Amino acid sequence: MSRRRTLNTALAGAVRGPANVIGPAAGAPRKTRVAAVSIVSNSVLIVLKVIAGAVTGSIAILTEAVHSSIDLVASVIAYFSVRKADEPADESHMYGHAKVENLAAAIEGMLILLGAGIIIFESIRRLVDVAEVDSLTLGIAVIGLSAVTNAAVSTYLFRQARRTDSPALEGDAAHLRTDALTSLGVLLGLILVETTGIAQLDPATALVVAGAIIFAGARILTRSSRVLVDEALPEAELATIRAAIEAHAAGELIGFHKLRARRAGSRRYIDLHVQFRPGTTLERAHAVSHELQREIGARVREADVLIHLEPEPR
Repeated sequence: MSRRRTLNTALAGAVRGPANVIGPAAGAPRKTRVAAVSIVSNSVLIVLKVIAGAVTGSIAILTEAVHSSIDLVASVIAYFSVRKADEPADESHMYGHAKVENLAAAIEGMLILLGAGIIIFESIRRLVDVAEVDSLTLGIAVIGLSAVTNAAVSTYLFRQARRTDSPALEGDAAHLRTDALTSLGVLLGLILVETTGIAQLDPATALVVAGAIIFAGARILTRSSRVLVDEALPEAELATIRAAIEAHAAGELIGFHKLRARRAGSRRYIDLHVQFRPGTTLERAHAVSHELQREIGARVREADVLIHLEPEPR
């Protein structure tokens, strides 16, 4: 192969900066600890709700126990997914394992919908065959505690999800936020049953809760599915990438095209073609490309940037 052909092949190739090698994310231990908090919280609440549901006979409380059980499964999935997602790339997964988080979020969304279906079935059955509800003071206390606990834990998870940009933690936080809101609905229903004596209000409240759960599950499933099918990054992030390129002052750089960007887990995968003036050396083209990678990485978090080098079109 001639020297000219070697240089042309190199210029038509790609540059990936050493800083963008796919490896464990810095927030991996943090994400694992946060997911563990959710597991412990859900486990305690399930026990309390099952006891309260058995004592009171309230279908609304028992559906809350079912909801928390699904939340626990989701928390376990989130725990293992964040650990797997932050493993470095290997021969079988050359782009890393980041999409495991998005897959986990999709599973969490499907679990939410499954739980809503169970609640709807049991609520309709109880509306037809009304059961007595007793000892509501215990039930009201447990559901009140559940609402406060889930609100606090979900707020913590949302904060950490934003800090680590974790879809799995965000999905888990959405689970708990929904659980907190539905607990408030169940609490209202129990208070109404206690004050009015109308037992049908208990399963009726559970049906309203199921509607809120379906909305949350569909939202999580839709968002995670967009990433799994490699939907482009939001226009705001694409504009940030373009601004980083256009702000670069290298005289040898004359343009770029074929900008593509997608997300997997907390990572953004960005690739583009960059064009250089005639006479630009291979070394200088590589140096400019690495500068571009650093500039994009400074503006877009968790960015893995691949730049294709091209000569000026003729």
